[in-house]
Amino acid sequence: MAEATYTPTESVYEELRRVQALLRIEQQEDLEQYRIRNAKSTIAERQHRGLTWYPIKITKEDIGFGGKLVLELERPAGQSQQLHLFQVGKNAALFGNIPGRAGSDKPMLQGVVTSVRRNKITLATNKEDLPDWIDEGKLGLDLTFDEVSYREMELALQKVQGAFGRLADLRDTLLGHRPAEFKSAEETEKLYYPNPLNASQTAAVQHVLAAKDVAIIHGPPGTGKTTTLVQAILETIRRERRVLVCAPSNTAVDLLTEKLAERGVNVIRMGNPSRVSDLLLEHTLDAQVMTHKHYGELRSLRQTAEQYRQMAGQYKRNYGWEERQQRQALKEQAHQLLQESDQLEKYITEDLLEKVQVITCTLVGAANRAIRHLMYETVFIDEAAQALEPGCWIPITKAERVVLAGDHCQLPPTVKSEKAAAQGLRETLFEKCITRQPETARMLQVQYRMHQHIMQFSSDQFYGGKLQADERVRAADLHDYDTRFEPGQAVEFIDTAGCGFEEMGLQDSPSVANPEEADLLLRRLSELLQDYHQRNHEQHPLSIGVIAPYRAQINYLKDRVEDMPELNELLTKRQLSIGTVDSFQGQERDIIAITLTRSNAANDIGFLADIRRMNVGMTRARRKLLMIGDSATLSSHPFYREFVNYVEDLGAYRTAWEFQQ
Repeated sequence: MAEATYTPTESVYEELRRVQALLRIEQQEDLEQYRIRNAKSTIAERQHRGLTWYPIKITKEDIGFGGKLVLELERPAGQSQQLHLFQVGKNAALFGNIPGRAGSDKPMLQGVVTSVRRNKITLATNKEDLPDWIDEGKLGLDLTFDEVSYREMELALQKVQGAFGRLADLRDTLLGHRPAEFKSAEETEKLYYPNPLNASQTAAVQHVLAAKDVAIIHGPPGTGKTTTLVQAILETIRRERRVLVCAPSNTAVDLLTEKLAERGVNVIRMGNPSRVSDLLLEHTLDAQVMTHKHYGELRSLRQTAEQYRQMAGQYKRNYGWEERQQRQALKEQAHQLLQESDQLEKYITEDLLEKVQVITCTLVGAANRAIRHLMYETVFIDEAAQALEPGCWIPITKAERVVLAGDHCQLPPTVKSEKAAAQGLRETLFEKCITRQPETARMLQVQYRMHQHIMQFSSDQFYGGKLQADERVRAADLHDYDTRFEPGQAVEFIDTAGCGFEEMGLQDSPSVANPEEADLLLRRLSELLQDYHQRNHEQHPLSIGVIAPYRAQINYLKDRVEDMPELNELLTKRQLSIGTVDSFQGQERDIIAITLTRSNAANDIGFLADIRRMNVGMTRARRKLLMIGDSATLSSHPFYREFVNYVEDLGAYRTAWEFQQ
């Protein structure tokens, strides 16, 4: 086994203090951007920037986790074409636009977005009942600044800096100051579960079992990283009582939760899932609580509390003193019952967590109030190469052993502060460990996802041409799926140069949209699938993903698809999904369609220059990669210039003029 050659240039404490300082710079920049975009703007300006829905009405009230209110909010149907930046997991606040009250005096009800549809948003609030000001003026919904993640990352960094014992060992190993230790081949247990893994995947799982401190599974696109990781988790829970499985994004956590559930693992998903599937929802903590033997008692307490709350709502402040006293008494009774229900819910939750094999959550979710006291023999972190280092330390502080999985040639973490990024905040713990302690990593090499033409550009650009396409996928295009599709069209690029498809920006926001480019992409996708809707493929339906780099473009695409019956039908059936590259991380689709969006006279491609992110988007496709963009703007970057050359060599280049109506 190769020896690590890393020589530290600063102490572990100096490095962590530097990371901590960079995190504070990032937090300040994030907060400043929020203030500029939001707090200093009028409602109309925030609406224009996609940060506010106004006016809205409350269409439904429910009681959620901890007895807190969950509200369904609806905006006017006429606003459905307005671009916005709301998404699941974002912090938001319901506000009242009350005459004579503005700015810091504006009343607000804080919450978290749990679902987003065309004109409706579900908000899980932090209160047990609606405030009095709800009826005093028009209501709106603002995106707000999220301090929780920064607070938890700061606390984790402080804990790691002051660590001793096992956490200190893990810290020093991950940062290259202490050699990683492994069991000998004789000491390492043989794999128990039968599996379909290839030689390099099996070696990676055995490597995980042999690691005493840290193991890394390095998985380029389509090489079965998730499959290998799930197998490693299965082998680990056979030997350990309970493990924690984390990832930086809700989407990645959801995927792992589903994969583990499919293998019969007793798994609980903490937090709000971003995807809605019966299998996933069944394994959320809320759903598990509802199947518990004491849930009936809990429900009864909640229902009675709700009755008292509704009765209290009948008494308004313009009534007399006795009515106000009665209202207060009813509210106190409701509050007491909700406290009792919270205690019972806490008992049920602890009972469930005592018996569970795997807990899944985001990195910040590892500090969830229900599980923050728990410790684990092994903590798994998927997509670790796209997570900020401070975020990774949150679950690591609860571990005896750490397994990282990911690929540093794919998604990097998002850093808002250019200063913090330039000084090293974008360098992940995964990158540090795989570079400083290469013996901790095992790389997967055979990819099982993509047609060779889809794979080859990525392989040449990022992996030295070393990726191999398995025989089963090497020539598997749409024609292989159904002979009525044209053969030899696994990659297609539509060039919009010279067509005048200019991008549109949102004021004071980095998000942009290109409606004409989006329309052309959807028309081409619809044309590609025009006969598919009439064919019987219910047994093995095509899966389709539409990717855009900007939230504003995604929201436009989602709205437009609702006006295209055949595509909307696929959306309803969940055969079609639309999102950012991040939302497809760890996933794959038969067809991937990408709108590159940027088109401007300055040849500014923004964060498309982060080619690792594009590597992820392009390699989600199995049978067909359809891309559209302005080569005049894009070719200012060598990566996209080489891609245009690549598609020309394949005979896969087309111009938008061919599709003009």
